[in-house]
Amino acid sequence: MTGIRTSRVRLAAAAASVAVAALSLTACGDDGTGPRAAKTATNASTAPTTAPAPSASPSTADATPTTAPGSPGRQGSAAPKAAPKSTTAKAPASSRKPVTCEGSDTRTVAAPLNRPVNHMLLTVTNTGSTTCYLYAYPALQFTGAQAVPPVIDDSHPQAVVTLRPGESGYASVTLAAADGSGQDGYTAKTLTVHFYGRSGTESTGAAAHPPLPAKGLYIDSTLRTTYWQQTMDDALNW
Repeated sequence: MTGIRTSRVRLAAAAASVAVAALSLTACGDDGTGPRAAKTATNASTAPTTAPAPSASPSTADATPTTAPGSPGRQGSAAPKAAPKSTTAKAPASSRKPVTCEGSDTRTVAAPLNRPVNHMLLTVTNTGSTTCYLYAYPALQFTGAQAVPPVIDDSHPQAVVTLRPGESGYASVTLAAADGSGQDGYTAKTLTVHFYGRSGTESTGAAAHPPLPAKGLYIDSTLRTTYWQQTMDDALNW
């Protein structure tokens, strides 16, 4: 019996020692100086000390894109300034003083016609940059001709033919009599067209040299021309 009591006493003492040790460990952890406090301090020392930068307040400079409009993705480059336009403008062709149409600023085409027979249509186009006037009628000079053929008086237009740049004027030419009544007929291979000035009696400027068909054109003593006309229809009426 004595031995059992002694054992119980020892066990009780041992249990008390364990309890005391546990209390000591708990006390050490709660006073901020134990292992837990050390661990907390270590974690605090390794935490980042740099605070996140505050977001910039919006401003006009921040809202401006760094890539200039129209530049191919280049950062920070300013858009090129457009060169100032010249304030001196050319006067439009319509406001310039008109000139006399002549060979250097026109293109002349001579086209034989099937109807009316034995006729040719002259077309003069203004290739210049200024309005020009076609005065009177074309002064025609065929190969071997001794004089300019006469004009059909009744074809006189009501106004001077005016050609703006790109526009055309016309004249119809009777080459030979349809019934064969003409005289002194022959085949002409070349043609020169002279242009009259305002007076209508003297030629002015350069002449035109429209090509004729390779076989030439048959002309006789009935050769005539109309005055210059503003439209093709007016020219073909004769």
